[in-house]
Amino acid sequence: KPCPLCDEAKEVLEPYKKRFILQEVDITRPENSVWYDKYKYDIPVFHLNGKFLMKHRVDIQKFKDELMKLELQND
Repeated sequence: KPCPLCDEAKEVLEPYKKRFILQEVDITRPENSVWYDKYKYDIPVFHLNGKFLMKHRVDIQKFKDELMKLELQND
């Protein structure tokens, strides 16, 4: 379904897409009801490496900092 906030977030993250794998989850699908119950009023929501990172809008500095930490751990 249309999600302008999600589209905006993906656009902001576009320059970094080679550094992470974006997995989109449609929370309106029945199999994702746990996510729907948790985040229905907070989309988009971002997790990085399985941990909650941010919601509503991309905080690009926070994203870059956390991505860099993960990359340094994996070197």
